Amino acid sequence: MKTKISFYTIGLILIGLGVVLTIKADLGAGAWDALNVGLSITIGFTVGSWVIIVGIILIFVNALIQHAKPKFLALMTLFLIGFSVDFWMIFVLRNIEFNTLGPQILALVGGILLIAFGVSLYLQSTFPANPIDQLMLSLHERFHMNLMVAKTITELFALLLAFLLSGPIGVGTIIITFLIGPIIQLFNGPVSKRFEALSKK
Repeated sequence: MKTKISFYTIGLILIGLGVVLTIKADLGAGAWDALNVGLSITIGFTVGSWVIIVGIILIFVNALIQHAKPKFLALMTLFLIGFSVDFWMIFVLRNIEFNTLGPQILALVGGILLIAFGVSLYLQSTFPANPIDQLMLSLHERFHMNLMVAKTITELFALLLAFLLSGPIGVGTIIITFLIGPIIQLFNGPVSKRFEALSKK
């Protein structure tokens, strides 16, 4: 159980750091992160707050799609990611700026790797998934969509809203959209083996 909690907590903390680095890189954040930044700029509240608010809305959307009860246990995942994003953005990296292309690229790549590694860690725990990930699964199960098609639909939806709200969309957004899945898959094998080995101790 300790291994599950450790992988889950560390994974979500790393996801928060990765998200902040991709935003700070200023080359275009992931679609959902760009949406949260756009909401923060347009309406107010912190980016982490919008991670939680949008996630809560998606909990009900997922329930509606699946004709099931809302999965409120996912709130635990939401709050940890939201607090992690705000922690890194407000208290740790607040005064850090990447003003030239080299550091911007390094921040973007580092952020993508941290998000992918964090996702591979937290998914080992079998605790409730992020409602964004659950939305893809809900569309897949309800309408028998291919997972890639379902993922593309959810990303395009977030991208459209982010565009309307002047969120940070750029080349980085495209890179994240197409590379994050394969990189998660790359990390998942070694992380799963490590998780299994530690769980047996």
